[in-house]
Amino acid sequence: MVTVPSSAGAGPISHAIFRVARLHRMLAGQLLRRVGLHPGQELVMMQLWELGPQRQTDLVRLLDSDAATMTRTVKRLESAGFVRRCPSPTDKRATIIEPTPASQALRREVERIWDELESLTAHGFTDEEREAAADVLDRFEANLTRAAESRR
Repeated sequence: MVTVPSSAGAGPISHAIFRVARLHRMLAGQLLRRVGLHPGQELVMMQLWELGPQRQTDLVRLLDSDAATMTRTVKRLESAGFVRRCPSPTDKRATIIEPTPASQALRREVERIWDELESLTAHGFTDEEREAAADVLDRFEANLTRAAESRR
């Protein structure tokens, strides 16, 4: 258990979220490295597998990313053979990103990794505790989304 420094004493929940998010991302990175991905790349692939080919700008919006990060991510996924970029047939300024057939084997691996990550994260939790934790996290996300939007 980590002791919350006195300078973070007014924000013990925020401090805990920061620590948990850092550890979760680190563990996800270790698991994803087995299939040649970095954290975040699997989220792009999940959107493409679920929704099919997407404009790069739509991926930025869907994943609440920025254009530069998405460009780097797509380039890396393209180099690995998991996506292909094509010009949009309807908008000369847009690029369409589509999953390649080779990415289907990756999909099964990513699904296994996410199952393992979920098991490690919620180890020892009952079904009710898992549901309660997800509900609390949803509420945190809603609060933070509202706060971010009000500051724009």
